[in-house]
Amino acid sequence: MSVEIRPVKTRRELRRFVLFPEKLYHDNPYYIPPLVFDQMDTLDPKKGAAQEFCDSAYYLAYKDGELVGRVAAIVNYKANEQWNHKEVRFGWYDFVEDPEVAQALMDKVYEFGRERGMESVVGPLGFTDFDPEGMLIEGFDVMSTMPLIYNFPYYNDYLEKMGFGKDVDWIEYKVYIPEVMPERWPRLEAIIKERANVHLRPLTRKIIKQENYGEKIFRCINDCYKDLYNFTVLPDHMAKKYLDFYLSLLDLKFVSMVENEKNDLVAFGITMPSLNEALQKCRGKLFPFGWWHLLKSLYFKREPGVELLLVGVHPDYQNSGVNSLVFMDMFRNYSKAGVKWAETNAILESNLKNQGQFRDFEHECKKRRRSYIKKLEY
Repeated sequence: MSVEIRPVKTRRELRRFVLFPEKLYHDNPYYIPPLVFDQMDTLDPKKGAAQEFCDSAYYLAYKDGELVGRVAAIVNYKANEQWNHKEVRFGWYDFVEDPEVAQALMDKVYEFGRERGMESVVGPLGFTDFDPEGMLIEGFDVMSTMPLIYNFPYYNDYLEKMGFGKDVDWIEYKVYIPEVMPERWPRLEAIIKERANVHLRPLTRKIIKQENYGEKIFRCINDCYKDLYNFTVLPDHMAKKYLDFYLSLLDLKFVSMVENEKNDLVAFGITMPSLNEALQKCRGKLFPFGWWHLLKSLYFKREPGVELLLVGVHPDYQNSGVNSLVFMDMFRNYSKAGVKWAETNAILESNLKNQGQFRDFEHECKKRRRSYIKKLEY
């Protein structure tokens, strides 16, 4: 029987779209389910932060009456204007091991892009860089993390047979935390603070609220990342939608902020406790008892690792040693808290400066992921 593709039109169908990977990866020990409510909000046309400058459509694939795949087609007009290209993105691309299903879903992305005059297809990408991106090409036998994509190896085989090629690669490191920090750090920290005229700013919930610190972080993220691959510079009013959720999960002693003499934020390091075990137990659902597994991992029985979500240094302070100040503060706090390792977010393989920040520590490259691209044919 041929593949039937149905567009997602209702809230119930959207939930089916979000939950499909749970069926596909249910017995896979390396897959980490995302939080269902967060995925629903991101994809909801009325709640999603990026919907004001994106067009999108979601599709479900059925074969013999059974759900066998999903894909999102996205045109981010803001990114296209910023990067001077015409790309349609594919994301949330999951399917059973059947090339007919993979092709039928991608055909809908092609169709969506052609209708809007796009010239190429790229992905997997989300609406913005705050969404999961990059298809896993190495590290299939390594535990995934909540912010990133897990997929089976056959995904890449199918895309290559469809004519997709590499656009960029990212790599991910596991960095092991020593019990004792290097002896030279206190002296180096004092030199950097004096030379760059900066200071570390410990955060509290009160400071975050009173000073709208989420917006301050958001603006600094834009300044730090604006030249990175396909990054979308976002307006300040989106800070609340994107950052409030993550700020609620953070242990603030794992958040390092560096300010200058004017108290402007010039560098940041944001780490989240690992929730892998909790998410696997609750399968990404808060109810009826999923909230308890998450709460326990956050506050009572922490997992041994953390996820290094974001690190950035304002362009005016790069090559000043401020990035080392961020890492010294974070790793010192990791050690005090008994953290055994930190897993990085995806780092562009061309970003050698970022990769060099781990040279003082035992570390290993655990995963590699790829954004694919293909010229859209008419």
